Amino acid sequence: MDLTDVPDDAYDGEESPPDLDAFESPDSLLEGGAIRERLLDVVVGLRTPTKVSTIAERADCDTETARDYLEWFDEMGMVQRHDGRPVRYERNDAYFQWRRIDRIREEYSEQEIVDALGDTLERIEDYRAQFDATHPDEVSLVDATQEQNLSTEAAWEALSEWETLEQRAALLDAARQKDPVSGSKPGPVDA
Repeated sequence: MDLTDVPDDAYDGEESPPDLDAFESPDSLLEGGAIRERLLDVVVGLRTPTKVSTIAERADCDTETARDYLEWFDEMGMVQRHDGRPVRYERNDAYFQWRRIDRIREEYSEQEIVDALGDTLERIEDYRAQFDATHPDEVSLVDATQEQNLSTEAAWEALSEWETLEQRAALLDAARQKDPVSGSKPGPVDA
């Protein structure tokens, strides 16, 4: 007998067989449904330790469901748990950085990563020369608008892009290394 076959004597005749169409599909159970997605969206935005009840409210679910998922997210390393009364959770930035690095490695060849890193470092050098600084945090927005003859918006956009390029370079450099060190600065590119 196949394990999916129902024996003829499984029901005593008084009960009707279950309506299998009324059950959730196995795919939706494995995916976790909308609640997990809402909780994940909230977790990604947590910058400070936040109470479970606040997380549940933001995700529009009950506190116990949020607590169960948060414990699971904690086991996976996605959040950091802060014990106490009440228990609080915050996003684990190291986990999300590791995921981004892992995705880069999956989607691009080593040569593509090195090429992208080289291009990114060139663009960073252009900004360093333009603003005569080694990092965007060293540049005053007010001074940049006056010295570069830029609008405030244009200066802000340039400095924001430079900051993004710095972050991209760090991720690409970590992806090209076998054992990346979190927060490491990009090194020389061996093309």
